[in-house]
Amino acid sequence: MFYDTELNDHGLPHNPFKAIVSPRPIGWISSLDAKGRTNLAPYSFFNAVSDRPPIVMFSSSGYKDSAANVGETGEFVCNMASWDLKDEMNVTSAAVGSETSEFELSGLEMASSRLVKAPRVAKAVTALECKHLKTLRLEDLGGSETDNWIVFGQVAGIHIDDNIIVDGKVDVTRFKPLSRLGYMEYAAVSEVFEMARPKV
Repeated sequence: MFYDTELNDHGLPHNPFKAIVSPRPIGWISSLDAKGRTNLAPYSFFNAVSDRPPIVMFSSSGYKDSAANVGETGEFVCNMASWDLKDEMNVTSAAVGSETSEFELSGLEMASSRLVKAPRVAKAVTALECKHLKTLRLEDLGGSETDNWIVFGQVAGIHIDDNIIVDGKVDVTRFKPLSRLGYMEYAAVSEVFEMARPKV
């Protein structure tokens, strides 16, 4: 089949785009607003975009609290959403007012960061402390502004639970990172394989 995304004439009961572009890592973003109130929210449009220096991005559909907080304070933390925290992660996806802390809503304990003021999820096996680089508002092919915002942050510090390091490497099978698929579907990474880059 083929469909024109402008017409959205796929004829399926649900838009297949996010199911096709999957799996996507989840950026579980914790931040503070200018008043010092905590926010924690998962973003499935998230990824690392550079390793030297280490830079990550998350994209918000609508200028939501996370994007606004990062713009106000210049900091955020990306926490690992793992299999054992899937239920808590899901709770933090609820649409609540900025006066409500998703940490309290989900029962998650906060831990202090080292280089940023935003707290991290205490139970998360990894956490990336980030400092804001820039926020871009996306435009479509016609040059019209959309209600989609990309937030870029440089990773200033990284927390890693020693229990997930095996033979000097982070072993993802020990914590099973969550990924977002299409619809209401998720996946957890529990099996990996290696392939060496070919020499031509």
